[in-house]
Amino acid sequence: METVTNRITLAETPEGYEGAGFFATRLDKVVGLARKNSIWPLPFATSCCGIEFMATMGAHYDLARFGSERLSFSPRQADLLMVMGTIAKKMGPILRQVYEQMAEPRWVLSVGACASSGGIFDTYSVLQGIDRIIPVDVYVPGCAPRPEQIIDGVMKIQHLVETESLRRRDSPEYKAMLNKYGIE
Repeated sequence: METVTNRITLAETPEGYEGAGFFATRLDKVVGLARKNSIWPLPFATSCCGIEFMATMGAHYDLARFGSERLSFSPRQADLLMVMGTIAKKMGPILRQVYEQMAEPRWVLSVGACASSGGIFDTYSVLQGIDRIIPVDVYVPGCAPRPEQIIDGVMKIQHLVETESLRRRDSPEYKAMLNKYGIE
């Protein structure tokens, strides 16, 4: 009979000074490490990509192991907006309102061809990419993307969250980008 050993992997320790009973590092490194492993996603799912996201949350793929176990269905308690599926132009103002209700820092993951570019629906009623109304941090391609692709997108968001400067949100470039979208 084979014995199973518990394998616990610890998060990589940021650079710093270590001694008997203490560890000192930069504040932004610790904050980035904490944020990376405690993302609260808000799923905004409208069609087939939402079904793939449900599979991603299931036991087989288990998105919870990336620190995204707690889904939030309130924008005020979420920091990652996951837009999945076809977004009609009539839904654009609602999507923008949801984005604006989220507290800073906030990130956006555009999942699937429809959310990223309108997909196969090149019509007057479908928004041809959510980046026309809100800024997007990571795009997940596919129609509909597999759960592995969604997990890869979340991992890219985690890398962005971990490495982002605490002062980026106060930078003139970031404020100019938000002004481009009419967000203050």
